[in-house]
Amino acid sequence: MTEKLAIGVDVGGTNTVTGLVDTEGKTHGERSFKTREYPYFEDYVERLVQDIESLRRIAPGTELAGIGIGAPNGNYFSGVAENPINIRWYERNRDGSQGAQILTIPFVETVKKHYPSLPVVIDNDANAAAIGEMIYGGARGMRDFIEITLGTGLGGGIVANGEMVYGYGGTAGELGHITVRPGGRLCGCGRRGCLETYVSATGIVRTMLEILADDTRPSRLRSVPVEKIDSKMIAEAALDGDELARAAFEETGRILGESLANFVAFSFPEAIFLFGGLAKSGNLLWEPTKRHMETNMLRNYKGMVKLLPSGIDRANAAILGASALVWKELRKLERR
Repeated sequence: MTEKLAIGVDVGGTNTVTGLVDTEGKTHGERSFKTREYPYFEDYVERLVQDIESLRRIAPGTELAGIGIGAPNGNYFSGVAENPINIRWYERNRDGSQGAQILTIPFVETVKKHYPSLPVVIDNDANAAAIGEMIYGGARGMRDFIEITLGTGLGGGIVANGEMVYGYGGTAGELGHITVRPGGRLCGCGRRGCLETYVSATGIVRTMLEILADDTRPSRLRSVPVEKIDSKMIAEAALDGDELARAAFEETGRILGESLANFVAFSFPEAIFLFGGLAKSGNLLWEPTKRHMETNMLRNYKGMVKLLPSGIDRANAAILGASALVWKELRKLERR
């Protein structure tokens, strides 16, 4: 019997990563490119197809089962990404100049032109991560959990009674855009005080810059140009004992923990999973997050909700989540 493999595509604000994955979650190959190097959507898709074809060539004798796409604001029902906040794509005018920004990104329709016989599925990147957690990771056997993705922004995937919570329009779970500080930091969505402006890879950088401006204590990050500071650099400084870098993680964990305590109140999950670049910072983030979550938890839920790292391979978590969309879709089709 020919082995079936799925393509998982993680569309990030910084990078697009594509992987070839089997039903057990083993990755057979991976490709990536900078999302922002392709401001025109048609060029972006052409590059994506090149990577998919490159992956197919490394696994001769296998069958491609489908393509799963995890994208910001991806809508499972409509097949589009609705105005993804951290990514901008534009139309190309006839004279080659940059045209209007595309607000509704026709992902499934466009990719399907290249692969008309295959199922092509899109979902919010955080929903894709949650489905990946159910199929490959720590949520196997769980019916109620929340997946939080900490990357360029912050995403949320909510599973209740064993089913994804999509909501009326298919885009429920935008937990990164819960207002946590009314009138606070300007968000890419146009509102102020959204959670992801404080708790994300970009959010912790903003926190670090504020601390450097307000606190006169020494920090090795003072010698780094502002535009060069990133979350990884802050984590490295914190691990080396930099007090201001540690303060940035404490503040980030406080806001995240407070927010998770609020999230528990609306679905009472068995567990909350964290994954993404910022979640890899270990106890720097986990300790203050857990502490503030429990401190702010409604007493009915105290000590009852597990805070866990993603149970799927950290190096390939996003593409595993995207590829899981394919297996979920095939199972749905088999039940019909």
